Amino acid sequence: MKKRLGQLLIMVLPPMALFVLLVAIWQIVTGLGGVRDFIFPSPLRVSQAAWLNRWELLQATGITAAAALAGLAASLIVGMLLAVAFSQSAIVRRSVYPYAIFLQTVPSVALAPLVVIWFGHEFRSVVVVAFIISLFPIITNATAGLLDLDRNLVELFAMSSASRSQVLFKLQLPNSIPYLIAGAKISCGLSVIGAIVGEFMAGYGGDWYGLGYLIVSTSNQQKTDYLFAATLASMLLGVVSFATISLAGDWVLRRWHAPGSAGEVQGAN
Repeated sequence: MKKRLGQLLIMVLPPMALFVLLVAIWQIVTGLGGVRDFIFPSPLRVSQAAWLNRWELLQATGITAAAALAGLAASLIVGMLLAVAFSQSAIVRRSVYPYAIFLQTVPSVALAPLVVIWFGHEFRSVVVVAFIISLFPIITNATAGLLDLDRNLVELFAMSSASRSQVLFKLQLPNSIPYLIAGAKISCGLSVIGAIVGEFMAGYGGDWYGLGYLIVSTSNQQKTDYLFAATLASMLLGVVSFATISLAGDWVLRRWHAPGSAGEVQGAN
């Protein structure tokens, strides 16, 4: 327990110390004068704006988080299914994979307006944008994990006359777990970006909106202190998403056993 606490402190203290240092420098620079508040507000003004609008900020953060989480979940499911299909058929992989690359190369700001036209100014449009942007890392990493197998293990399963389904479930899928987690770490940040970009265009309506809409509206109203607060909230959301996926991935990997044990090979018979 003490060892884990020490490791946690080693991971947390350096970035926290740097953060405190940067905020202190920020406060000193703005306190010296010469920079107008509406251009570059001080940390104190940003924190005051965040506190005064805390409920609106929390609601917007929650809505954006929900859209990002839904998009990430969809990308994990669809990406893993496509990766399995790619691993089972070279023809399918060569036919479909270029289109997956196409989704990655299209700028999100160009894709979002089309999605809004197709799905409307609603929550589902934001989820679709988050899904599209976060899909590619899942496909590439999961496919690599399903195909990058130890040749000795493949030969052992072949000697055991294992069927394709047995190879898939007892060798390929377990082998892909670390790759999938690595892809999820990338995609969780992309899903937040996708959700915010989608909200730039979708906006929602009434009193129901996310951080993307809040960033656009505060920018148009020149509420720079509140704009900084909303931007920092989006950054914090990305960090929390990455930390959550990292902790969950570490938990899974600690309980995951490498494929190819004698019991697994014998179980293929």
